[in-house]
Amino acid sequence: MANHRDLTRTYRPSTFDDVVSQEHVSSTLKNAIAQNRLAHAYMFCGPRGVGKTTMARVLARAINHIDQNVDGEALSQTMNVVEIDAASNNKVDDVHHLREIVRVPPQTGSYKVFIIDEVHMLSKQAFNALLKTLEEPPPHAIFIFATTEPHKVLPTILSRVQRFDFKRISVDEIVSRLRSISEKESIQIDDESLHTIAKKADGALRDALGLMDQAIAFCGTDIRYDELVKALNVIGNDDLFEFTETVADQNPQNGLLFIDRILKDGADIQEFLVSLTHHLRNLYVARQKEGMHLIEATEETKDRYVAQAKKFNDADLMRMMHLVSEAQIKMKDVQQPRVHFEILALKLVHMTRNAELKELLKTANGLKKNGRSRVTDSKSSEALDFPEHIKETSDEGIKAAGKSDSSVSSYADHDESSTAEVNEKSDIRDPLSYRETDNRNQEINSDSGMPAGPDLAKNKDSDTESSDADDDHLELLMGRPSLQSERKSFANKDKEKRSQSKSVAGAGETRTLQNLSDVEECWDKVLETAQKKASKTLYLQLADVQLKDLKGTELLLSVNNPFAVNILESNKKKIGGFFKEVTGAYVRIKCVVERNGQDKDAYLSPFEKFRELQKKDKNLKTIVDLFGAEIEHI
Repeated sequence: MANHRDLTRTYRPSTFDDVVSQEHVSSTLKNAIAQNRLAHAYMFCGPRGVGKTTMARVLARAINHIDQNVDGEALSQTMNVVEIDAASNNKVDDVHHLREIVRVPPQTGSYKVFIIDEVHMLSKQAFNALLKTLEEPPPHAIFIFATTEPHKVLPTILSRVQRFDFKRISVDEIVSRLRSISEKESIQIDDESLHTIAKKADGALRDALGLMDQAIAFCGTDIRYDELVKALNVIGNDDLFEFTETVADQNPQNGLLFIDRILKDGADIQEFLVSLTHHLRNLYVARQKEGMHLIEATEETKDRYVAQAKKFNDADLMRMMHLVSEAQIKMKDVQQPRVHFEILALKLVHMTRNAELKELLKTANGLKKNGRSRVTDSKSSEALDFPEHIKETSDEGIKAAGKSDSSVSSYADHDESSTAEVNEKSDIRDPLSYRETDNRNQEINSDSGMPAGPDLAKNKDSDTESSDADDDHLELLMGRPSLQSERKSFANKDKEKRSQSKSVAGAGETRTLQNLSDVEECWDKVLETAQKKASKTLYLQLADVQLKDLKGTELLLSVNNPFAVNILESNKKKIGGFFKEVTGAYVRIKCVVERNGQDKDAYLSPFEKFRELQKKDKNLKTIVDLFGAEIEHI
């Protein structure tokens, strides 16, 4: 029984025209042979399985005119073609042996060709040993280097060779080559299966022929797509379309069941993610009208891409590709790949679609624009679309109309932004602003719980009356606000406090403190009250102060030292209470430190005294600046 010969060996090209997808190299070499301009060294670079070694053998056959009946593998048995595997012959001794062989001229033919495969595996010492021979070889010697990693070859070697870069073979070219071979081998295979083999080969024709051999071994001479997917254990298009259909329908249950099924069938998660990324890319391309030629698939599959692509938009597909690409990187390091795979599927299923996001943004922008237009249009009475009889009435008429026309209460349903606009337009304050604005003096004296005095109380009464009118306007325009009850309760409390303050003021002498002279008139009585009710320390400090100024209800006191400031500031509520008891008006205390000229030096610290000395004595200041004199702490 004769041994089986693989398709990769049987159908290895023997001429330049047989080499697939490398016309740029073939035409250059054929022209060099025709013009007798062959270089002494070539380097063929490119990915695996694209024909580097095959091209080297074809060149050796062509320049030595070797008969076509001699197999490509049998070329190395001749004395004119020497093939060396640099992966296993990478030492300096191997190169020394090669240099000895180079000296021997060819027995037949014109050239002696040395094909060194995987030349990047040579050591640095081996490269250096080959350098001189490569630079000045015998006229009959031609070196051909083949490598997948040219960046590992020394620059001194690259500078002495002609370099040719081989490209990956396209899916269509691989399909065409496989179809030609299947016809010669009498094999029945459908186009979908040919495309599946070609895509899995990833641009390498040798890998495609190997997969073809495997498919023939499993399926025989009649290869069908369903059987091929099982034989090669690849992710089929049907599985990918099913998964993306589940994502489009946002059905998490079907997504989990799908993952369970493909994993039980033996699918590799990493390989599925690679296929899914390519599938999503094809869906994205299918949405571009003029890009269908970028999808490497049968016409039937392209139609399926176009149909399913309509269920997504470009932004959704881009986000999905990003998620899947990130998962490919992270999946290599996780301890539970299945769980993370399921998490990825659920992310894709539950991901908010771009159309929904656009709708939300549109709604948000509409609200934003609406809010801006309201603020802009609030300068005119038409902004809130009030009834005409409301617009034409005066301020007094509005109050009357609000009490008689019940239809105005419907405007209570306006939102907070509308309320703010009305307030800005008509200077109507809401209950909260009423509390904050009209009770500033009350907040100042909140610690003592006392009103600010007769004049302030009078001002408050007038403010309260005007605010009541404003509140009536507010009820008219906006309806009864939710804080109305709180405003009224606050107003009642305010009236009670004013009545209490009046009763307290009536118990003693009521005076109006308008300037500093009014304070000086009652100062002795305030000191008497402090002597009776305050501590001796506080009384002595009060007796030692100087009255400086009265600004409203704030009394400015001058003291001699910071200690007095601390005492008075910490008891300012009590002092204000003394004024309240004497005059009926509450006074706030503020202290400043001012020293008399004759006693000024007595209050200076040692550092301050030293600074004053420097001002008086320029020589001392010069010494301090030069030598950095300081006061020594004892």
